[in-house]
Amino acid sequence: MRHVDLEREPADTKSVATSASINEPRVRRSNILVEHIRIDSEKSYDQVRVTLEQLPRFDDRIRALLHYGEIARVKAELEKIQGDAGLVIFSIATHGDWLQIHSGKHNAAQYVIGNVLLSSQMTQHELAAGLYAPLRIMLYENEPGTATFEYDRPSSLFGQYGDERVNAVAKELDQKIYAVLFSAAKANPVTI
Repeated sequence: MRHVDLEREPADTKSVATSASINEPRVRRSNILVEHIRIDSEKSYDQVRVTLEQLPRFDDRIRALLHYGEIARVKAELEKIQGDAGLVIFSIATHGDWLQIHSGKHNAAQYVIGNVLLSSQMTQHELAAGLYAPLRIMLYENEPGTATFEYDRPSSLFGQYGDERVNAVAKELDQKIYAVLFSAAKANPVTI
């Protein structure tokens, strides 16, 4: 990974490196290689959506326990809520609804899915890893009328930090998210 320090944003950042003055922010840029994954299902969007949404939803009441310093209870509640899949849905943004502004409603939603215990294992070593935790997964109805998932492989996102402790957790997330999405897309899914 190559970092470039910039004073201003030049057109070609690959060959520019300048020193910022003492009172100016320092800007670093780097290019990373991200593995993008697409899973096409033979099932309908609604069938895949219903299966995926069997994942538990994050319970914000757990934050109250954190606020009061009940760390052991926080860990226990997180383990319990994350279930067998080891993942929860934090939010769903129904992007397809907004397409009514331009071209008509479409079946498309972005899911924010993750595991607080795993993400905090990474961010304790690299705070910037919070940029990608929890993960974003797009589910949409494709041209043939079936469902498609798209997402970026966690280990390719988190690998940019060069920390083996972060990488080990990211590889665990690779397996968890792929297993959940593949299962939801299968003709005969396993209960998530």
